[in-house]
Amino acid sequence: MADEPRWDDIFPAQNSSPTPTPTSPAGPPMTRKEALAAEARARPREEKPAKVREKKSRKSRKGWLIALISVVVILGLGAGGAAFAWANYEPQIRKLLGWELPPPDYVGQGSGEATIVIVKGDTGVEVTNSLLDAGVIKSFETFYSLLLAQDPPVDFYPGYYVLAKKMSSQAALDALRDPASRVEQTALIPEGKSIDQVFEILSTATGISVEDFKTAASDPTSYGAPVEAPSLEGYLFPATYHFDPGLDARAVLQILVNRTFQSLDAAGVAPDDRHRVLTLASIIQREAGRNTEDFYKVSRVFTNRLNAGWHLESDATVSYGTGRTHTVWTTPEERADASNKYNTYANPGLPIGPIGAAGDLAIDAALHPADGPWFYFVPVNLDTGETVFSTTLAEHNAAVRQLQEWCRTSKSPNCQ
Repeated sequence: MADEPRWDDIFPAQNSSPTPTPTSPAGPPMTRKEALAAEARARPREEKPAKVREKKSRKSRKGWLIALISVVVILGLGAGGAAFAWANYEPQIRKLLGWELPPPDYVGQGSGEATIVIVKGDTGVEVTNSLLDAGVIKSFETFYSLLLAQDPPVDFYPGYYVLAKKMSSQAALDALRDPASRVEQTALIPEGKSIDQVFEILSTATGISVEDFKTAASDPTSYGAPVEAPSLEGYLFPATYHFDPGLDARAVLQILVNRTFQSLDAAGVAPDDRHRVLTLASIIQREAGRNTEDFYKVSRVFTNRLNAGWHLESDATVSYGTGRTHTVWTTPEERADASNKYNTYANPGLPIGPIGAAGDLAIDAALHPADGPWFYFVPVNLDTGETVFSTTLAEHNAAVRQLQEWCRTSKSPNCQ
């Protein structure tokens, strides 16, 4: 991590010469500072009232700000320079003056449209992540802190909510509380959701029970899935669906499977290769985060490992095999358990099937990995999704320490 800029870095010395000042007739040329000082000495001194001195003391902190602006003006930068300095060095200036840096947030009601789904049992962490993923809010910390401050606590009701993008945290919370934001008969399947989560979403949208969907999905081959598919996991495409009234569970699932085949066909995937591509794409989807470029880099890491005969060692696959689909955190004991057929630490190659719903981006990344020598990657900020890609184990271990330090200082619930 780069060192923080020093004062000289924030306000570098100027190369221009100072403005010429008048000279004294009785001696050598004086600088402007010396001339002003001489003029001040020539004026009679006046005793300042005690109240004035007391007022000046009380406003000493404000004086720092005035001094800061004065430095900018003296350097010839003017108001535009002050704005430039604030825009580029706000954290350093705030630190210098002892001002707390406010958490990031959008302003106002936002614009455009974003849809999120809240299913039964979703916690505040999951709702906040859904808002962040959809581009509704700017910061996990800002919204989640606002949520925790509510008294009484906020109750979220399952359903589909249409909000704007880039809303302030308060505006987003108000919108979630507004019944007018909730829509019916629409199912939004986000990328990366597991089949059980998809069933919950479909049940919320259609009124069909989760058990009916589980029963209808018991024979994957009847929908056109290959015989090696252990379930319909990965074959229920993530998209927004509008269902006609009266459809049963099987008809709903067939619509989602057909949509999966539509995307695979459009990507040029042969029917015999569907299962392999969907399996790899689902791992990329769960591991890649929010940066679209990272999808292709993650694909390259896994491709390099497969080509070199390495194990994939994806925590997301291990976690899926344990039944936990809300996290990618695993324990050493779980990573050593070869009986978990989705465990890519203990077993070679790809797992036995997809671990979630892969979207078009993940499918394309599985087919077209980026060029690169990377064999490792790790996110170093779980709120922004910032990820470090490494070629050597030493580089990777350094990045892991970055993540550990971030989790220690941020105390984010995403670290659990």
